[in-house]
Amino acid sequence: MDNGIEIREAVIEDLPILLKFEQEIILAERPMDPTIRKGKVNYYDLAGLITSDNAQVLVVCSGTQVVASGYALIKEARHYLDHTHYGYLGFMYTLPEFRGKGVNGKIIEGLKSWVLSKGLTEIRLTVYDDNEPALSAYEKVGFKKHIVEMRLANDPKS
Repeated sequence: MDNGIEIREAVIEDLPILLKFEQEIILAERPMDPTIRKGKVNYYDLAGLITSDNAQVLVVCSGTQVVASGYALIKEARHYLDHTHYGYLGFMYTLPEFRGKGVNGKIIEGLKSWVLSKGLTEIRLTVYDDNEPALSAYEKVGFKKHIVEMRLANDPKS
């Protein structure tokens, strides 16, 4: 990438900033999902993903500062699909001051290359329907809406 921005694989030493990114993702998603437990939660086993042969975690750096993240994970597909495995993308986060500069697209490009190098042709991700900026960013790099998951809560507060 240009302007002193580079993309690289995450290392265990990146965990402190990656854990902060994870909490920022959760903070942003709480208003969209009333089922996220109150208090501190974690979505990911980041150390496990960083060290896994079935995953790749990428970060974007501006100088020595990590400014964005994302991962690809090989998952088993449902038995009735025309592919046995696919690449699942997650943990997509970019610091606010670096948004709108193509950083997320560069991460997706890097993760896509890794998924393809594993012989997989299907890539999926999940995003909240209310998350317009994320939907727009993913559509910009070629993703299409595919399925909608709906919920019915018995508790009228959720």
